[in-house]
Amino acid sequence: MAKRILLTGVTGQVGGELAQTLACLGEVVAPTREEFDLTSVSSIRETIRNVQPRWIVNPAAYTAVDKAENEPELAYAINAEAVRMIGEEARAIRAGVIHFSTDYVFDGEGIKAYVETDPTGPVSVYGASKLAGEEALCGSGAGHLIFRTSWVYGATGKNFLRTILKAARERERLRIVADQHGAPTWSRDLARMAAHAIEHVERHDRDDNLCDALSRFSGIYHASGAGETTWFGFASEAVRMLREREPDGKLAELDAIATAEYPTPAKRPANSRLNCKKLSATFDWKMMDWRDSLREVMAEL
Repeated sequence: MAKRILLTGVTGQVGGELAQTLACLGEVVAPTREEFDLTSVSSIRETIRNVQPRWIVNPAAYTAVDKAENEPELAYAINAEAVRMIGEEARAIRAGVIHFSTDYVFDGEGIKAYVETDPTGPVSVYGASKLAGEEALCGSGAGHLIFRTSWVYGATGKNFLRTILKAARERERLRIVADQHGAPTWSRDLARMAAHAIEHVERHDRDDNLCDALSRFSGIYHASGAGETTWFGFASEAVRMLREREPDGKLAELDAIATAEYPTPAKRPANSRLNCKKLSATFDWKMMDWRDSLREVMAEL
């Protein structure tokens, strides 16, 4: 249905899953980082003009949260300026854009799960650069779906789960932050959701006019794992599952600590919970409960 899809960030956690998930929707063109350089205006524009995609799916991002504090120009180049150019080129060829954003666009001081219309207020360079990307895409005139997510992990790549499991096998005790609240999100569930959203929009395209179909859906959606926990809760459940699988193995004991006891260059939101009711109501899609997805990911490790 989707004809040709240009996919960025294919070597990343979400990009790798999307490469497989989107294959049933059309021809997936997934250039390497060198072929589609998000820091190069000419690279972005030439690639899109040469590929002529119907959809551009952009999970690529500068995600080094702490490093971004010292590299704001690079963070903004990839997370904001590149997104603006993608939007401009998509508008010119009437392509649709799917872009992924983050819970870090909020300050984390709220006590409820954030809805899409809540005021933003990033407290880090990374969060600010991602918010700037959202605003750039919204202002580009391209039909777009922006999916804010949180705590992404999977069986491959660099992520919290794999780091904790490795450390649990190597150390006697681990200190894990227990006062930051959110929901882990499986990269595969996120990829499946994006493919489902594309199918949903395509079903409403009666006259091969994607822009008209997308005008009914364009906007920001929250898409994180169902339920909520803390980093300590996430780690505890993962180590508990590992103990069940390796009863004779020696694994670390976990200690709950406050954020203040684990200082980082970039401030993290204390509340990263995202309300995903709009996603469910619009696309009839519910994200997996984080415990269920964790169980599936653990089975792959």
